[in-house]
Amino acid sequence: MSMFGAVDLSTLAPSTAPGGGAAAPGSRPGGTPGASASGGLPAPLIVDVDATTLRDVAEISTQVPVLLVLHSPRSQAATDLVALLERLARDYGGRFQLGRLDVDAAPEVAQALQAQAVPAVMALLAGQPVPIFQGTAPEEELRSVIDQLLQLAASNGVTGTIAVDGTGQAEPDEEESEVEKAARQAIEAGDYAAAEEVYDRAIKQAPGDDQLKAARSQVRFLARTDGQDPAAALAAADAAPQDLQAALAGADAALALGDANAALVRALEAVRSHTGEERETARLRLLELFDIVGAGSPEVARVRRMLATILY
Repeated sequence: MSMFGAVDLSTLAPSTAPGGGAAAPGSRPGGTPGASASGGLPAPLIVDVDATTLRDVAEISTQVPVLLVLHSPRSQAATDLVALLERLARDYGGRFQLGRLDVDAAPEVAQALQAQAVPAVMALLAGQPVPIFQGTAPEEELRSVIDQLLQLAASNGVTGTIAVDGTGQAEPDEEESEVEKAARQAIEAGDYAAAEEVYDRAIKQAPGDDQLKAARSQVRFLARTDGQDPAAALAAADAAPQDLQAALAGADAALALGDANAALVRALEAVRSHTGEERETARLRLLELFDIVGAGSPEVARVRRMLATILY
């Protein structure tokens, strides 16, 4: 876990209500009463954050502290952190809302929050973002962070809770398919080859299913980057630009750090600077990165056009 933003929750001063007094517990800035702690705010306990929901989440943070986790499905560490924070959100019984921000699905929000890498955790308090840490942390440290956030929220008069009696819960996840379950179990066991085989068999049955192909590309990416140091891979790629494997590892490293554009540009440069079988290897890797980042992303659309120019 590494701190970023040079923000220490404990150093932030309590807000004051008009007239110089401390804000009343459960009130919003400006004096508008919020939901009582006993009744709970009728809002999701866990919410996915994007450009359309960020304003609502910021509004919630005037009554209930919000913990925001920035993640990517490309990062197993981020996926694990999200799952742990989801459990802690339920353990704390609605004393904070958990927001999940997929930086791949909402890059504009991640950019607005100045996200540099995933996973990362921020807080929203009275509408203001507070950077907390980048990377992962064990449960004990996460509980300490949450307790500190709740203390800070209370000192600022943000003492509401989320209703957890059913109406305020997040929508249940879609039921896993047998393919997804088998692949997930293999990944959790660290057997990426077995997970890839699961998707290979599924794709043979449904060769036109782009989601299965994207999932297989993600598994291959996880296998390549498992245990790797992204910073070292980037340095190695920059030191030996003509080394195809180093160049492609650098593209993977950039993607692991959440910079999809840099990953695609690095892989595209590998295509441009190599010939023959090496160019084809680089092209196929770039196509896999297209699958992972998402065909609808503007970065993919732009680099795809550049690829066509290089090849044709």
